[in-house]
Amino acid sequence: MFGDITQVDTTGASQKTASQNQLTYSGVPASERIAERDEVHVRKYIDIISQVAKETGVDSCVLCGIMSRESRGDIAVLTKDGFGYDGCGFGLMQVDKRYHTLQGGPDSIEHIRQAAGILIEKIRAVQGMHADWTKNQVLKGGIAAYNMGEKNVRTLDRMDVGSAGGDYSSDVVARSIWFKRNGF
Repeated sequence: MFGDITQVDTTGASQKTASQNQLTYSGVPASERIAERDEVHVRKYIDIISQVAKETGVDSCVLCGIMSRESRGDIAVLTKDGFGYDGCGFGLMQVDKRYHTLQGGPDSIEHIRQAAGILIEKIRAVQGMHADWTKNQVLKGGIAAYNMGEKNVRTLDRMDVGSAGGDYSSDVVARSIWFKRNGF
């Protein structure tokens, strides 16, 4: 419905993202290693991820990729009230309280459903802005917009400029593909 994540071009994690994850290498191999590390945590939520994927048409592996990037899929990395390091991002999918009315608990189906809905909004916004892009390019743009807003998704070759780590969509795509290959 929203493209085929396995056909999306990606360069994977930047050196900055890789270093933050104690890796000495970057690119797709780094993203894959991070996803592999996160699998044990993300797997705990596969039932609700799968249900939300079925309801929304968002591939479950994409939700896994975003969850891995945003929280490592680990509720333990969040504060006791469910917020990330900046106090604005909430839950496993780090929905920003400055722009959204938070729904559900930090690891609830309502939270995952809200995050999927935000991603869909971003994909549609990018599609409206870039009608000449393919579905797969729009999907990657929507993932970038999930992190930094659709107005910052201007070109294909500089899609991640301004995103967290300068690699948000490329890293999430590579992680998502890893999750897809590994049955998610």
